Amino acid sequence: MKKIIFGISLACAIFFGANSHAASTLKVGASPTPHAEMLQEAARILQPSGVTLDIIEYSDYVQPNVALDSKDLDANFFQHKPYLDDFNAQKGTKLSSMGPVHYEPFGIYGGKCKDLGKLRKGAIVAVPNDATNEGRALLLLQDKGLIKLDKKSGLTATGRDIIENPLDLRIEEIEAPQLVRALPDVDIAVINGNYAILGGLNVAEALAIEAADSMAASTYANVLAVRAGEEARPELKALYEALASPELAKFMKDKYVGAVLPAAHK
Repeated sequence: MKKIIFGISLACAIFFGANSHAASTLKVGASPTPHAEMLQEAARILQPSGVTLDIIEYSDYVQPNVALDSKDLDANFFQHKPYLDDFNAQKGTKLSSMGPVHYEPFGIYGGKCKDLGKLRKGAIVAVPNDATNEGRALLLLQDKGLIKLDKKSGLTATGRDIIENPLDLRIEEIEAPQLVRALPDVDIAVINGNYAILGGLNVAEALAIEAADSMAASTYANVLAVRAGEEARPELKALYEALASPELAKFMKDKYVGAVLPAAHK
């Protein structure tokens, strides 16, 4: 866990005449890429308001929610709404979304095969092995005409829901963080945007990516999470406004070149 502090001190905020929001510091948990990087940019946008961010990086997806629930954090930024809802149901927490910020499109990346039109019969296709991400991966393969899924499966699809597989593709389930490493050993792999970034892949070289208007893109947008009942706190609203701002959208597009894209904000 790593801590980064951005912003201006209370004294400086008062001295320079902070305006629309009372000077305060928010402790925000985040995964390193791209979330902590986006929060660093949001901190710069927030400076005139006197709101300071104390950004604490986490390497897992459990502790940021535990810390938020126990009031060690004011907010966190690392997860999509389905994960947040499932965490609340499983752990009995009462965490809430301030709203969507961005989504990280899944891409199909070439390993031994560099052209989907030349994918061989019996090709090996690597997909994430967790339920949420495997469904997204299979939907993308379906969108590209490679397989057909049972209509009842939707975002929870697994290999068992494939009802048509004309190329007899071999679906291999691999832990999501290992997909980039496995790429040279498979024909193609379906990889989440953040792992593609960490693995040094260029989304512009993906053989296909999720459409911006796809069911997955809207469903799995990453959100700013807070404790239920605190959504109206002015400093938290200011933070969400910064994350949903045109300046932050430009930062995403410039820095991540399609691997991280702005979501439709509420």
